Amino acid sequence: MSEKKSNTEEAEISGNFIHTFVEEDIAPEGRFAGKKVHTRFPPEPNGYLHIGHAKAICIDFGTAEKFSGICNLRMDDTNPTKEDTEYVDAIQNDIRWLGFTWDDRFHYASDYFPKMYEMAVKLIREGLAYVCQLTPEQMRENRGDLTHPAVSPYRDRPAEESLDLFERMKKGEFQDGEMTLRAKIDLASGNFNMRDPVIYRINHMAHHRTGTEWCIYPMYDFAHPIEDALEGITHSLCSLEFEDHRPLYDWVIHHIGLPDKPRQIEFARLGINNTVMSKRKLRQLVENHYVSGWDDPRMPTLCGLRRRGYTPASIRNFCDRIGVAKVNSTVEYSFLEHCLREDLNLNAQRTMAVLQPVKLILTNYPENQTEEFEVENNPEKPQDGTRKVSFSRTLWIEKEDFMEEPVKGYFRLFPGNEVRLKTAYVVRCTGCKKDENGNVVEVYAEYDPQTRGGNTPDGRKVKGTIHWVDAKTAADAEVRLYDSLFTVPDPEAGDFLELLNPDSLKVLQNCKVEPSLAQEKAPKSFQFMRQGYFCIDNDSTPEHPVFNRSVSLKDSFKKK
Repeated sequence: MSEKKSNTEEAEISGNFIHTFVEEDIAPEGRFAGKKVHTRFPPEPNGYLHIGHAKAICIDFGTAEKFSGICNLRMDDTNPTKEDTEYVDAIQNDIRWLGFTWDDRFHYASDYFPKMYEMAVKLIREGLAYVCQLTPEQMRENRGDLTHPAVSPYRDRPAEESLDLFERMKKGEFQDGEMTLRAKIDLASGNFNMRDPVIYRINHMAHHRTGTEWCIYPMYDFAHPIEDALEGITHSLCSLEFEDHRPLYDWVIHHIGLPDKPRQIEFARLGINNTVMSKRKLRQLVENHYVSGWDDPRMPTLCGLRRRGYTPASIRNFCDRIGVAKVNSTVEYSFLEHCLREDLNLNAQRTMAVLQPVKLILTNYPENQTEEFEVENNPEKPQDGTRKVSFSRTLWIEKEDFMEEPVKGYFRLFPGNEVRLKTAYVVRCTGCKKDENGNVVEVYAEYDPQTRGGNTPDGRKVKGTIHWVDAKTAADAEVRLYDSLFTVPDPEAGDFLELLNPDSLKVLQNCKVEPSLAQEKAPKSFQFMRQGYFCIDNDSTPEHPVFNRSVSLKDSFKKK
């Protein structure tokens, strides 16, 4: 007989151990009995959100939703070096796009700068913090190791002296790096985060909200627990690298004297192959023009994925299905694509587009005749209705759909062979015309008027079916085909800039699409029959429609 697994073990197997912890905490005997579950998402506004942040967003907001609680959005703007209002606006747009809301609970860490300063003063007065004059280099030299404690000659500085120096730091009397405020905890701790960590540093850089009002800024490990406590957060959900910082989080919570005592819970970050997730590296790609911007469709940013044609439903489904774990792992990018295909297969309109066009002339079709065929917009959703497509003597077909000398197993157009033109007629190929370089420029065929709608009344079998666009009405379009930005699964392991894929973007001009597509606006998605899923790009205009391939039809993840 097997042993019964604990609630936590069961939760980890089902994919979300956090929910088990929350259930225990809000139970009648739990630490938050009778309280509303209250989480927060605290991004630093120094770049655009990426797919890794989407997992954190779904965990923070999703946990609150599951337990009928609330979730705050808070900008962690304690470091003015790279922060900007551009990123603040982009972060809000991305979270709304994913389908989450924070109502009026939008905060900045900088809202609490005065309160944090007061609490730092309180720690100094209680002998729990001191001003240290070691330079960053000296601090590294004196941090000790597992057998030797750290050293600070300023640890026993009188509280009155530290209070005076801290006030003068605030007034701007000292240079960057000249002094810090350190928590007085344990210089011999086996957890180096507890060896009298710096909780304030000097930075004479203007802040995007407070300007030059402050020249000292709290460190994240000091600011974050204070913010959580001030906002009444019950569960501070964060990524696994903060697990070793949890004792410091709890130390700050214990000593600042606020009534609320949040609980920190860590989960593994999301890793995906064939991409990088470091904001620093993503910034390099943008600033050095390896990509067109933060919203380049090859980027793992949410705005890049949105521009490529990813939907909120596909990303939320992806995050839900990969689960929540305590061990870091890497998810295959093909699974993210699989989730997108599932969504677009249900919701994307089917249409016809020819990416590498060659003319097909039906030599026995009346020259001045045009007719229309009624086709379903989406066989998966009959409620989406139908549309009419025109058909005439001259059509555009894919270059690869004709082969003068066919290879074995080729069932498309070649002299003497019949194929079905999607929704239209059965045609028999009679030959082709080439240019002086031997390239096929026109394909000739005869249509069977008895096969309207692609039916064969005599019951003959036609193996091949190809798509087409009416040459009389087709719109010219630009199509952008995207592939992995990097040539190896783990570009983080080497010089990632040396591993960029030179074929990550191919631009096709003079593609042919149904005329109605030229009038559509981003971010609408379509399935180009036999080609893949595409969406309208932001650059698109009625005069020059532009489409991005979101994902191919072939599902490599499902095949595995």
